[in-house]
Amino acid sequence: MIVEICTGTDPGLARNNNEDSVACDPETHLCVLADGMGGHNAGEVASGMTTAFIKTEMRNWLLRAGKRADPADIENAIVQCVGDVNNSIYTMSKGNPQYKGMGTTLVVGVFHESCLVLGHIGDSRCYRLRDYQLEQLTKDHSVQQEQADLGLITPGSAPAGGRKNIVTRAVGAEEGALVEINQHEVKSGDVYLMCSDGLSDMVGDQTIAAILLGPDSLQEKVKRLIAAANERGGNDNITVLLALVKATQKRSLLSAARRAVRGILRG
Repeated sequence: MIVEICTGTDPGLARNNNEDSVACDPETHLCVLADGMGGHNAGEVASGMTTAFIKTEMRNWLLRAGKRADPADIENAIVQCVGDVNNSIYTMSKGNPQYKGMGTTLVVGVFHESCLVLGHIGDSRCYRLRDYQLEQLTKDHSVQQEQADLGLITPGSAPAGGRKNIVTRAVGAEEGALVEINQHEVKSGDVYLMCSDGLSDMVGDQTIAAILLGPDSLQEKVKRLIAAANERGGNDNITVLLALVKATQKRSLLSAARRAVRGILRG
């Protein structure tokens, strides 16, 4: 599989610091995004620890496993990594008043063969653009989503009590981390968007889809998405990761071989 990955992050217009963090490893097709929370810059610590730890540990594991890994193995590795970093953050928050209450959302994905193994905690999201249709692959772990599931509010509207940004799961918030993991079939031409709520709260699905469908390069689309969130107020940190799935390497080699054969026959 050939996957092009581009990332971008911006503090937005309302905050001086940036508690979001994003990392990727193009060699292993690993993507990680986190949105931290907690006072005294503790959110930056939690999100930075999470993305750095998962990138290092998952990259090493994926390189060791190689082609022997299957999606179930990758799921288990993600759960182990998330559990380990959760324990580290939770211990720090309990042992240091400066980090009290810190935690972070998380989206982590590994593209392997024709599958995306996707894990998430909190309200950072992953979307997929396929055949001109934008679909949200993750479901928020938030008070807002719970109230929508119960029919107390309509999807996308503000929850009762004004607790719009309260998440019900976070890395480091409790002794154990409950990561939701799913597998998704991957097709050539798919575009995957991971983002913090600084994008999804400010920019609607139609605008996101229009930007992703545009003729710009992948990196330019990252910039346009961030700019769109700032144009609408930039009330929070904005972080975006885009992954474009191209033709698989086997297909590319096969096409090249066919072209070579045709050239020989013509000669």
